[in-house]
Amino acid sequence: MAQKPSIPKGTRDFGPVEMARRNYIFDTIRSVYALYGFQQIETPAMENLSTLMGKYGEEGDKLLFKILDSGDFLRGIDPSALCEGGTPKLAACICEKGLRYDLTVPFARYVVQHREELTLPFRRFQIQPVWRADRPQKGRYREFYQCDADVVGSDSLLNEVELMQIVDEVFRRFGIRVCIKINNRKILTGIAEIIGQADKIVDITVAIDKLDKIGLDNVNAELRANGLPEEAIEKLQPIIQLSGTNEEKMATMRGVLAESEIGLKGVEEVEFVLNALSNPNTPCSLMNKIEFDLTLARGLNYYTGCIFEVKALDVEIGSITGGGRYDNLTGIFGMPGLSGVGISFGADRIYDVLNQLDLYPETVTTQTQLLFINFGECEAAYCMPILAQARRAGIRCEIYPDQTKMKKQMQYANQKQVPFVALVGENEMAAGKVTLKNMDTGEQQLLTPEELVEMVKG
Repeated sequence: MAQKPSIPKGTRDFGPVEMARRNYIFDTIRSVYALYGFQQIETPAMENLSTLMGKYGEEGDKLLFKILDSGDFLRGIDPSALCEGGTPKLAACICEKGLRYDLTVPFARYVVQHREELTLPFRRFQIQPVWRADRPQKGRYREFYQCDADVVGSDSLLNEVELMQIVDEVFRRFGIRVCIKINNRKILTGIAEIIGQADKIVDITVAIDKLDKIGLDNVNAELRANGLPEEAIEKLQPIIQLSGTNEEKMATMRGVLAESEIGLKGVEEVEFVLNALSNPNTPCSLMNKIEFDLTLARGLNYYTGCIFEVKALDVEIGSITGGGRYDNLTGIFGMPGLSGVGISFGADRIYDVLNQLDLYPETVTTQTQLLFINFGECEAAYCMPILAQARRAGIRCEIYPDQTKMKKQMQYANQKQVPFVALVGENEMAAGKVTLKNMDTGEQQLLTPEELVEMVKG
């Protein structure tokens, strides 16, 4: 007996209903991006590993899916390397390419490679899948879609403001209540400075980013394991447990970072964004809550300014949107000094949230609106011009392809939840009309093709 086929863990199949819902997500995000002047691009599913490695930190590098070189990839490899070299060393010898981990690093590569074709500032959006060799769990997949928007070639904080407005508008359209969290890597750098651990900035940010997941005691344990002295950890406690309103938190941070120039710069940047978005008397204010969160660190190495994360308020799930400013990213590819800022919607997590809250509009999953029953060759020929007329009017319709029992055809309509069925027999053809049946009410009406179109559209 043949083994039942399966798919890799952390991946999913999507049927017609799921795809209709996913397209609703993509179309909503795409339409909001377009309102703000963003243009769409795409990049290959795989990139050279030299493009990807070293851009996501040590933890991120471990999660890259690497692709074996084609052909006899072991030719020329020292046999001892298979046993002694270790997996990373061996992978470097037999893998030149990898699946993209996110859309931001490929975008930075795209900007550098196509610099002469771009008008700066360049506003791009990109909706494509990414892959991470992560441990699958609820809300976390190995293959998932990101929906990114980035602006490169501008230092203005107005870009951060508009990106937060995009986030707010997208979730307003979805009907999802969210909290937008904001922090700044300059603030985190300033904190590392004032506790005398500037060289430990990555270890500190990676640890405190886990506060919500593992708790304060485990964060402190991780800081100790990374070599932070007790005195420095003690100084961190009131900072990472900061509370109060946004205004109170910012006032506290101004005092804490009084001796750190870079820290104060981060405070100013966050205050600019918060002030632009929090005034209820202007159209710029957000419908959703925006909150300064000092524990937000986002472990990716390339963020240099404001960083963002979005949490759904009515569903227990990880962040459903994130992003930030990454001034130095294109410098890695030979183009220093080009500033960028972007956001990424996690489409798969948004899909799960919409499912749990049942927030899809009824029309999203409607497939066929009108099914023509097939009573025979003559009747089918009569129906074909009416089908064409209905489709020109924007009605999704089909004719059952086989002449079979009416019961079977009606079962087909019920299983597909088709709202209207058209019946054509000798009497209808003689009158030049169609009998239209409403599948919800059971009501039947004899209509002209024009009346049928208006009835279904209405």
